[in-house]
Amino acid sequence: MLISQNTFYILGAGLGDIDLLTIKAYKILEIADVLLFDNLINNDLLNIVPKDCIKIYVGKEPFGKYVPQSDINGLIAYYCTQYPNVVRLKGGDPYIYGRGFEEWAVARQLGVKVTYVPGVTSMQGVGMWDIPLTHRGTSEGIWVLTGMKSDGSMASDLSLAVQSNSTVVIYMGMRKLSEIARMYVMHGKGNTPAAIVQNATKSGSRRVMCAVRDLAKCSREANMCSPAIIVIGNVVALSERVDSLSIKRNVV
Repeated sequence: MLISQNTFYILGAGLGDIDLLTIKAYKILEIADVLLFDNLINNDLLNIVPKDCIKIYVGKEPFGKYVPQSDINGLIAYYCTQYPNVVRLKGGDPYIYGRGFEEWAVARQLGVKVTYVPGVTSMQGVGMWDIPLTHRGTSEGIWVLTGMKSDGSMASDLSLAVQSNSTVVIYMGMRKLSEIARMYVMHGKGNTPAAIVQNATKSGSRRVMCAVRDLAKCSREANMCSPAIIVIGNVVALSERVDSLSIKRNVV
């Protein structure tokens, strides 16, 4: 039951390109009294909020410094009872491996209204590198998995996803590249095209493409690091096939 007139906004900041922010998210940032933001957002977004907005960094750097989730929950609980418009700004989409719904629960338990605004999620950024997540006749769907569960293990559904004809997208899997490759090799699919895409829409964006069996080796050679998205499936090689066909037609 809602007992407060205050509102907690859970906003997706998208892929990093500020132009990909939704109009609704932009309008909410313009009225923010408090902004809790991650390290993955574009810092230019901080210029949208009012000058007197309280801005608090609550980022979690991969394998580095981080603000514990319990501390973030405590900040949400405090500010939601003190200010009318509290905004939680997360990279990508808050409800896709962003722990956004955990923070939704904190506010709702206080009787605070919650408004969720989706963001463009990280896996969609691979399209910037000419990798469609689905394509008629090539991929029958998408499996979206985490590479790192809370206990440190790989998602158990990977063994099922490997056997499908769908694109497999893995978040937070850079520490599990060898395990991922091994799973595909065990199922006789070591030659499946794969890619690692890092910072898809930001400066310094990079992509590595290889057979899935070579993921770990190619990642080391290219010095790829987290955060990055791993995409596995025949869609990865589609652009090269199209380019090859175009060249052949031109030759003819």
